[in-house]
Order: sequence, then C-alpha cells, then structure tokens
Amino acid sequence: MKYAVYLAAAAAEISGCFAFWAWVRLDSSAFWILPGTISLVIFAYALTWVQVDAAGRAYAAYGGVYIAASLLWLWLVEGRVPDQWDVSGSVVCLIGAAIIIWGPRHIS
Repeated sequence: MKYAVYLAAAAAEISGCFAFWAWVRLDSSAFWILPGTISLVIFAYALTWVQVDAAGRAYAAYGGVYIAASLLWLWLVEGRVPDQWDVSGSVVCLIGAAIIIWGPRHIS
C-alpha cells in the first residue's frame, strides 16, 4: 500500500504544481488555481497514509518517487524524452528512497 500512496501523492503533487505552471508560465486561465490547490491538498493528505514512524522519513523517501514521477510527466505529458542524466539522477534518488524505506533501524 505504501507504494500506491507514494504514486498517488506524486500524481497529485505534479498535477497540482503543473496547474500553477500552466497559469503562470503558459498564460492559461487563473481558473487553473482551483484544481491545482485541490490537487495539492490531496497530495499532502495522501502522504499521511504512508505507514512510517515519522513524517520526515515519509517525506524524504517520497522525494525519490517524486523525481522519477516528474520525469515520467516530462515524457508522457510534456512530450520531452528524459536524457541519460535525467534517468541516472532518478535511479540514484530511487536508490536513496529505498534505503530510507527499508533501512534497518532501532525504533525507541
């Protein structure tokens, strides 16, 4: 379930941020603010469903997922193929997220 929550959070955050990008950078209607705001609220709420012992750990691990999902958005929505540096950087971040998620730790 943790992975599905991270993917849902990434979709909500990226689409919410893109709504603001569309409004400001693509000269779209200011009405993009409403769905963008709703999407960002859904993103923040979704991260509360991640089963970890601390919020900061959930957010840190999510960072790697966000980077990979952003590059998928770049490719699928914006039509720009990620280059080798995008992919390499994303892999490094996902490895870091995996270490955070699965690393052994003592919880007191």
